Amino acid sequence: MPNLVEYVLLEPLKAALQKETLVTISTVDHEKGGPNVSAISWLYAPDEKSVLLAVNAESRIVKNVIHNSELVVNLMANDSVYAIHTKATVKVEKLEEVPLKLALLHLEVKEVRDVMFYGAKISVEPKFEKTYDIDAAKKLDDQVMTAIRKHS
Repeated sequence: MPNLVEYVLLEPLKAALQKETLVTISTVDHEKGGPNVSAISWLYAPDEKSVLLAVNAESRIVKNVIHNSELVVNLMANDSVYAIHTKATVKVEKLEEVPLKLALLHLEVKEVRDVMFYGAKISVEPKFEKTYDIDAAKKLDDQVMTAIRKHS
């Protein structure tokens, strides 16, 4: 049976977070105090102890992180589901390299838990597709991921 708790990103998880990957993130809502869940894909793990992610600079995510740094990344990879507990900070308030007003968050990995229920595995990892102009989406994705990597 694999370890259920780690304190760094193991290689398969780090690899999954070095390309555009669909994850959900959970923050503590700054107004209501309860959970706030969002789906994102612009993130990058430069090493085993950190993850960078780009989000709308005016989003609830940024406001929540400013008020409470606890942030969990929920990742489906390596045949399982992982809750990556982090301490989040705003690293860059506005990424100048992209046309959208995006902030860059730095997530310090505190704990990685395998949260898949017993006796099961993920047989197909989630996939998504962009529903707007494919060429514009690719251009924007390239700009965002280049900016993220620049700040790693």
